[in-house]
Amino acid sequence: MDHSNERERARIANLLRLDAINQPPNAMLNELAEVAALALDCPIAIISLVAKDRIWLKASPGIDGLDQLARDEGLCGSAVMQDDPWVIENAAVDVRALANPLVAGDFGLRFYAGVPLKGSDGHNLGMLAAIDAKPRTVSERELQILKKLAEVVVHLIEGRLEERLLVPITSDA
Repeated sequence: MDHSNERERARIANLLRLDAINQPPNAMLNELAEVAALALDCPIAIISLVAKDRIWLKASPGIDGLDQLARDEGLCGSAVMQDDPWVIENAAVDVRALANPLVAGDFGLRFYAGVPLKGSDGHNLGMLAAIDAKPRTVSERELQILKKLAEVVVHLIEGRLEERLLVPITSDA
């Protein structure tokens, strides 16, 4: 039995149960992403939800007009499979990222520091990541900040489901 496929199915099932992809825009998520960018001194930070074939950007200060991309086009698609932070300090020389379109293409991504958005069921919903076009290093303290911000993001996403479940359904009849 392939445990990675089983784990991926459970991860996707939880993402669908939360209906997180269809949640309307949330200003708080954007603010949390902005804090992540500031904390790591990066021009871009994203909060992504990783579905079976797509990466949905739920917050992406520093990137205009992009709300989704194919899963194999973004680093979050691979990173979400890890339980630890996923750091690429110089994507131009990191074998994990060389072929990625965001690295090889016009976007010119060089730095990616992401932490998983671990749901209360233990499965990763997506990633909180700081991104830059310049290579850089990341400190353990900066990763701890990202991890704490990721916990808040998950509380917001899961809390919105709880709110929807608690709202009584009324009838005009």
